[in-house]
Amino acid sequence: MIIKAITFRDNGFLTAPFVFGGEEGPEKFVPTVKYRSCLTNYLIDAGDEVILVDTGLPAGTPEEAPDENTQVYTGQDVCSYMDALAALGYKPEQVTKILVTHRHIDHTGELRSFPNAQIFVNEDETDAEEFKGLNNIVPVAFTDGPYYNFPESQKIRDGVYYIRAKGHTRGTSVVVVESDGLFYMLHGDVTYTDEALYVNRLSVVYDDVVAARETLDRVREFVQNHPTVYLSTHTPLGRENLEKKRIVDLNNPPETLPVGDVVFKTATGKYVCSVCGYVYDPAEHDGTPFEELPDDWRCPRCRQSKDKFNKA
Repeated sequence: MIIKAITFRDNGFLTAPFVFGGEEGPEKFVPTVKYRSCLTNYLIDAGDEVILVDTGLPAGTPEEAPDENTQVYTGQDVCSYMDALAALGYKPEQVTKILVTHRHIDHTGELRSFPNAQIFVNEDETDAEEFKGLNNIVPVAFTDGPYYNFPESQKIRDGVYYIRAKGHTRGTSVVVVESDGLFYMLHGDVTYTDEALYVNRLSVVYDDVVAARETLDRVREFVQNHPTVYLSTHTPLGRENLEKKRIVDLNNPPETLPVGDVVFKTATGKYVCSVCGYVYDPAEHDGTPFEELPDDWRCPRCRQSKDKFNKA
């Protein structure tokens, strides 16, 4: 079983209040402290089939134009998700299954490019907007019992397990691949950066903070008891862990490398939700500039507040 990283944005950043402030409050953390960010999904080549874990942003999603108030900058386009997949040598028709970690658009953006694949989705969020119109959705009820310390799981095939891990969204799941004596944990946003796993803190983005805490506790318990390679979406540590087969050791956190040079670009007037990727285009809202929206306006897709949006 071979796991490959699919990186389609790089050289972004995440601020400490965003990645650590879910329980103590973002005001407890210094906003100028930043961690490296990117967008990376994963592919499992099982020999007889190709399985994707999440499917990137939709082609054409505008880059953000970060400023001093930006909490999350997903980075510069490396290429589109589909081009990144092709660069690894795979075609859409080779993909047999897609395991969705959760509904947000940076994880589900290209689902429609794989009409012949089964799309496995936690049954708790198959009604989400991101899945409407797709006739190849497989609702997962997690009927295969516990997977170690996780109470509910579904065996996808030998060595590949889909595990209920709600909190970030009501339908969040993680994927564990067993290969060559290691456990590869492929997740969406249990944490946004690996440093949060090591210091045991939640991000500010969750549908259910109690469930998110339970999930993080279970993840930490699992990695303490099993040799686990932790494969994250929003930090280059994910693909670096994969490349080095680096096992989580909660007593020895990874080195925090500095954020690279950030390119500040001219804003277009559009704004992008840093959580779910929704694009606010004034032209589609009677010309109303984003800045003139009321303070209590919320993202129509994920219900996050205005401060989670970045200029595009």
